[in-house]
Amino acid sequence: MKKYTLITNPFSIPTTDGKVIKEHFGNATTGDSNISIAHMVAPPGWHEPFQTPTFDEFTFIIKGKKQFIIEDEVVILEAGQSIKIEKNTRVQYSNPFENPCEYIAICTPAFSMDAVNREE
Repeated sequence: MKKYTLITNPFSIPTTDGKVIKEHFGNATTGDSNISIAHMVAPPGWHEPFQTPTFDEFTFIIKGKKQFIIEDEVVILEAGQSIKIEKNTRVQYSNPFENPCEYIAICTPAFSMDAVNREE
């Protein structure tokens, strides 16, 4: 038995807002509830509602910029920068910039819609 898992065709999660989400490991791809790793591209003008996830989320920016509103603080990350947002923190993610933002998101435990707690 192999002691590794190779993902050559990540699961593309359907969206309605133009964001590209390709999950390499996690609930949708491997059934792993401990961690999720996804490659994402957020188009210019993209945003999500505020949310208070029950998982830690690590984000590494590959290209472009991404805006975070964490509690009441605005944080902007650029290519080569990363951030960890602790679980139970109110946050909003967006790309109010002119270029797409490409990034990697890692969630522990794994991302699930039930754990996001998005505001209406």
